[in-house]
Amino acid sequence: MQSTASPTVSTSRRTVRIVSRKSQLALIQTHWVRDELQRHFPDLAFEIVTMETQGDKVLDVSLSKIGDKGLFTQELEDTMLRGDSDFAVHSLKDLPTRLPEGLMLGCVTHREDPADALVVHEKNKDKTLATLPEGAVIGTSSLRRLAQLRHHYPHLTFKDIRGNLNTRLRKLDEGGYDGIILAVAGLQRMDMGDRIHEILPAEISLHAVGQGALGIECRTGDEEILKLLSVLSHEPTTARCLAERAFLRELEGGCQVPIGVNTDLVGDTLTLTGLVASLDGQRVIKNVVQGPAAEAEALGEQLAQHLRAEGAQAILDEINATNRS
Repeated sequence: MQSTASPTVSTSRRTVRIVSRKSQLALIQTHWVRDELQRHFPDLAFEIVTMETQGDKVLDVSLSKIGDKGLFTQELEDTMLRGDSDFAVHSLKDLPTRLPEGLMLGCVTHREDPADALVVHEKNKDKTLATLPEGAVIGTSSLRRLAQLRHHYPHLTFKDIRGNLNTRLRKLDEGGYDGIILAVAGLQRMDMGDRIHEILPAEISLHAVGQGALGIECRTGDEEILKLLSVLSHEPTTARCLAERAFLRELEGGCQVPIGVNTDLVGDTLTLTGLVASLDGQRVIKNVVQGPAAEAEALGEQLAQHLRAEGAQAILDEINATNRS
């Protein structure tokens, strides 16, 4: 993660309150934000407030069945709207593309590797996804991962898995799964990079919107907090993630819909790849757009419109109808 030089900020407020989920990964990310801000602003005090969200509490039901709007964010957002906290640190992939009135995305941090990774049970150390035996059980709670992997590896069996990263790894090691799919960034941030067995290329698994980046949410127009957060902002990552979020927002999809992305920024040219897949992985609609990074959100909207025209809307309508039934 990277940061820039400190702006001039009023130090009249002596304590800045940061709200975070309680999970180990969430706290690692929030502590990094706090420590970076403390380094830049030694005259301010930074206090972390932790809480559980609905997504943390409901662990026996698939994410796709309990909804996607603010599962991991609403409780944190409520504290900001009440004035009980100043900003929230999220994994950007968990932050809905439409935020509650009065709140905004104040900062996007430098992105870690956004790819997905295969972690295997000890008995499969000599295998890859392609060489795992027929019927091997792979755990994932993501419809995006599920649809893409079903498309490429129809010989595998897929089983839902919930819980924080440590819980998922424990379930794997206890023999409930032959392998599980996790985000590279989460494993690396928790110093578990040695558990990565295979990093999935974009040709196999386009990643989630915002995956690998932190999104810091704050009250709209809170200029003091926005100045603080500016030291953590990473412009290339911001351009990439704004394009991805605009793509997702235009499709009105969330964790209930298999939507994947990949972005590449070379100089000022942004390349955005997007995908919509059917739940069974049989139909995959994929396209690419390219243009100036300054037009990131317009590029995301353009890509969504291309995919709709090529058949993605029919897939989305079918999935939404299934979700409502």
